Amino acid sequence: MNYGMNLGNMESTAQGLQARFRLARASFELQVDLQLPGHGVSALFGPSGCGKTSCLRAMAGLERAQGQMLVNGEVWQDDDRRIWRPTHQRRLGYVFQEASLFPHLDVRGNIAYGMRRTPASEQRVALEQAVELLGIARLMERRPDTLSGGERQRVAIARALAASPQVLLMDEPLAALDAQRKSEVLPYLDRLHQSLDIPVVYVSHSPDEVARLATHLVLMEGGRVLASGPTDEIMSRLDLPLAHGDTASALVQASVIGYDADDQLLTLHSPAGPLHLPTARVHAIGDHLRIRIMAREVSLSRSPLQDSSLLNSLPARITSITDESAGQVLVSMDASGVVLLARITRRSCAQLGLSVGDPVHANIKAVLLLD
Repeated sequence: MNYGMNLGNMESTAQGLQARFRLARASFELQVDLQLPGHGVSALFGPSGCGKTSCLRAMAGLERAQGQMLVNGEVWQDDDRRIWRPTHQRRLGYVFQEASLFPHLDVRGNIAYGMRRTPASEQRVALEQAVELLGIARLMERRPDTLSGGERQRVAIARALAASPQVLLMDEPLAALDAQRKSEVLPYLDRLHQSLDIPVVYVSHSPDEVARLATHLVLMEGGRVLASGPTDEIMSRLDLPLAHGDTASALVQASVIGYDADDQLLTLHSPAGPLHLPTARVHAIGDHLRIRIMAREVSLSRSPLQDSSLLNSLPARITSITDESAGQVLVSMDASGVVLLARITRRSCAQLGLSVGDPVHANIKAVLLLD
């Protein structure tokens, strides 16, 4: 990797985040070259110790890595030109694993502290907007020690947003929460990128969080970037580890075309074909949703199923068949431009005589709604 790059080339790129860092660690060397979109959620994903948090801290200036950092063309760091903007001069919000609220201040005071970091002329997120987005209006007069873990983390996010940051950095903000508290916070995280034009860089080692939240995915290992791109593409690439194992899945963009209140059944349009999803939650016609189809929930057949309880069956064409462990294979398919994955037994593959290029029907047992 060339760390003596011409900064002018970086400054001429489109709006977004450009980060090129090198940082020596005892167990690995961080060496990354990232260009992230200037909107939505970009996830840094990988196993513990792969450099995710080190990269995030370098973006914030909390780690003194060698390299460059630009946010929407604004130079925060350029070692070639001896430019270094310290953390307190970078317009960023940082959310840690622990909420780290000021115990002597109530919720209102904690959020007001975040607002004082930004001059009034540069404030883009109003106090009321942050409070409404995170659903904490009823908590404003309470002290941190009276809040649940999920409530404290929502307040910490609101405090970070109150600074009207150019970028919001989040270091595994749900890692310290139990499953119930995570489920409480996740809907609020969903709303952030839908409601605010602030790019989010989100560190996680949870495939479920990444599938639900991220629009762009950076897969890391040993301090290096294995792949970077749209989340749906990265998650279904068979040459990458995310497409293998029990969490292998495909992400599909869909829109609502109907809802049967009696059967509580949502009907979706996707490029791959219509999909049906049981849910008590009502969505408006035309709403855009993201769904996840786990490879373990897909079976294959040569012809359309008849007299079956399954509601979802999509025509597709096999693009690859890869051996998995314990007598299983992973089948990748093209369903009108949408990548689908199916994990089936090696025996079933042989009995059906499946090979690359064959037309099949992907029979889906369960569809997960992520939005």
